[in-house]
Amino acid sequence: MLAASIFRPTLLLCCLAAPWSTQPESLFHSRDRSDLEPSPLRQAKPIADLHAAQRFLSRYGWSGLRTAWGPSPEGPPETPEGAALAAAVRRFQRANSLPASGELDAATLAAMNRPRCGVPDTRPPSPVAAPSLPGPPPRARSRRSPRAGWQPRGSPDGGAARAFSKRTLSWRLLGEALSSQLSAAEQRRIVALAFRMWSEVTPLNFREDLASPGAAVDIKLGFGRGRHLGCPRAFDGSGQEFAHAWHLGDIHFDDDEHFTPPTSDMGISLLKVAVHEIGHVLGLPHTYRTGSIMQPNYIPQEPAFELDWSDRKAIQKLYGSCEGSFDTAFDWIRKERNQYGEVMVRFSTYFFRNSWYWLYENRNNRTRYGDPIEILAGWHGIPTYNIDAFVHIWTWKRDERYFFRGNQYWRYDSDKDQALTEDEQGKSYPKLISEGFPGIPSPLDTAFYDRRQKLIYFFKESLVFAFDVNRNRVLNSYPKKITEVFPAIIPQNHPFRNIDSAYYSYAYNSIFFFKGNAYWKVVNDKDKQQNSWLPANGLFPKKFISEKWFDVCDVHISTLNM
Repeated sequence: MLAASIFRPTLLLCCLAAPWSTQPESLFHSRDRSDLEPSPLRQAKPIADLHAAQRFLSRYGWSGLRTAWGPSPEGPPETPEGAALAAAVRRFQRANSLPASGELDAATLAAMNRPRCGVPDTRPPSPVAAPSLPGPPPRARSRRSPRAGWQPRGSPDGGAARAFSKRTLSWRLLGEALSSQLSAAEQRRIVALAFRMWSEVTPLNFREDLASPGAAVDIKLGFGRGRHLGCPRAFDGSGQEFAHAWHLGDIHFDDDEHFTPPTSDMGISLLKVAVHEIGHVLGLPHTYRTGSIMQPNYIPQEPAFELDWSDRKAIQKLYGSCEGSFDTAFDWIRKERNQYGEVMVRFSTYFFRNSWYWLYENRNNRTRYGDPIEILAGWHGIPTYNIDAFVHIWTWKRDERYFFRGNQYWRYDSDKDQALTEDEQGKSYPKLISEGFPGIPSPLDTAFYDRRQKLIYFFKESLVFAFDVNRNRVLNSYPKKITEVFPAIIPQNHPFRNIDSAYYSYAYNSIFFFKGNAYWKVVNDKDKQQNSWLPANGLFPKKFISEKWFDVCDVHISTLNM
């Protein structure tokens, strides 16, 4: 985006309604457009000559001259000529992986005509400050005060900058600015999903707000054609600029474009465009990194669209990683046959928090696309919230899985994917922990099964109980202090009591303790071989969970079932 000094401040804010009414606008879902015949789509004029190319380079920030972002009372925007034009063309060509000839050849014009976002791609270098002159200091230029929660973009070179300081942001698809091409319900669902996709990788939550005055809504979205919604930036018709966003929280879509739902393989995906523009509102600039949703040009739909790793890291650099405690964590083991009929053992990691859960893809080092999901939807017959512990007894003769909550436990049938209602003797589940695991107190903090020793370790406050699964009893020398069985390698660097979760990770061949947003790794056999001085079952110093397990993020409850 061109340097702020060459803008008039009054043109930086693209108001969706001016002035804002003290009453909220009509709720968009009550507006029925089903009987309206959409008007013909207006086609954008192709960029086919020198003058059009000059306007393009200036409009999207490649020229280094005065921007075309909005009308100017001082006349038409400056356009590059001569050596400046050749330099601008070369910059554009290099960014688009074209030979940097500086000439407006057919390939360069074709790249300029690709559908794209209306936000400029780059900013010119900051101008050299003029020497100070004697006399009184110049008066500060008046500027619009930013809304609460908004921070101006701080990087003069077009880099990312955090736009909001709060964690929960409101949004609204304006009732009088709906698309004529999709139903109101479909538009609302797609926009909500776009916000959720950013929420899945950041600590941000997005909630739809249909009741507050318009000025109180953080992010407002709407559709329009040509001169639209009081915005100084006119749309050009179908085929080129499909949307633009403003850092004060406004997003506009060109209703001359053929927007389609994610299930369609035609037109332009409204979901992809909405995710892209929300990225701008949150503070991300354009990038030419392959796979990024923040590329300026539209990339046709893929079967499984999701945020690229670079997008995740870029937004987390602005807003941080997701933190939080877990009720329980565990690896779920399953057996599958490969193409040769051989039995293969697979595992997936699960994190439970409150009534939600995440599946963690260890091979990709991230949560599954679309998580979290309600426990009720994915696990049948167990409590739907606040699971205390999970234990998988896995020996040559036994393969049993148990969930614990309060003073009860449930056995889970992996093949049928549901909790058992009764055991082999006809006794019903759930059962009392004291009945199935004599000597174990309840409720528990957490538990895990140690395959090496064939013991279940149950944790309660500052104590740990070692339970022999073959003899079905607590070992004689237990309970013991957690610090005695799992000593700290560095004194005082220990969870001490009330551990949230303990589990054995097959991905790391290690036991981990979780408490709050931190974890401690337990010394394993390999650690002892490399450093014999380490204490058995010692705890390495704590680290943040978010440093090892990425993107385990909450979403707003209104989008939980999307």
